[in-house]
Amino acid sequence: MKVLLVGGSGHVGTMTLPYMKAHHQFRILDLSPPKDSSIDYVQGSVTNPQIVQQAVKGMDAFIYMVMRRPTDHNSSSANFDDIIANYEANLMGLHVLLHAAKEEGIRHGVYTSTFTVHERTRNWFPSEEEVPLDNPGVYGLTKGLGERVCQYFCREHGMSIIALRITGPSTRQQWIERRGQPKSDVVHIWWTDEEDLARAYLAAISVQHTGFDAVFIAGNEEQNEINLSKAKRLLGWEPLTHTHVNITATDN
Repeated sequence: MKVLLVGGSGHVGTMTLPYMKAHHQFRILDLSPPKDSSIDYVQGSVTNPQIVQQAVKGMDAFIYMVMRRPTDHNSSSANFDDIIANYEANLMGLHVLLHAAKEEGIRHGVYTSTFTVHERTRNWFPSEEEVPLDNPGVYGLTKGLGERVCQYFCREHGMSIIALRITGPSTRQQWIERRGQPKSDVVHIWWTDEEDLARAYLAAISVQHTGFDAVFIAGNEEQNEINLSKAKRLLGWEPLTHTHVNITATDN
């Protein structure tokens, strides 16, 4: 399958691509070139319709990885630059990409959403449909609105899109180090290892699916805070890295 990674030169794309490239043929659309120079690359912004139309040519599916690094945790901390940047990345660029994909005849894709669409001080996340999209910051707000844009294209244009609500994407070294750190009592972050994350993307891009679904993807293997049953049911996914990586005795 030929898959367009939009924003694939960023943190998530860089850590997951080595696991994914043996399974599909990838092209990256990004402002910066990928670290892997063997990958087909189109330089430009996802907000540029002409560049996006060029990038989607000949593709079978897409993975939208464009995202701003979250800088705000409440509604009063955002400034005008934050607002503009988040709307461009999480809404305008996404809408341009989905429109171009629809015009090219691409019907299936994956949207990188975030656990930050939710207010994160909860102790239990029972299901994707039960937990409200109530993060007070502009990043979480716009990522949630991005899911609405995806739902619109599924409803009006018959597309199939899976939104992965990922949390704490980490390189293997980061994942090992972070598992040894105490969890915050205020903002709960479950770190997700790069290989587990790549497996989630591969499952989401390959599954037979119709319409729109949002799915929790988190390294909470015990599921004592996050119910991952939908990921298992829909994608056949669950976090597995802990089963084959040696963790020091101080990690938890």
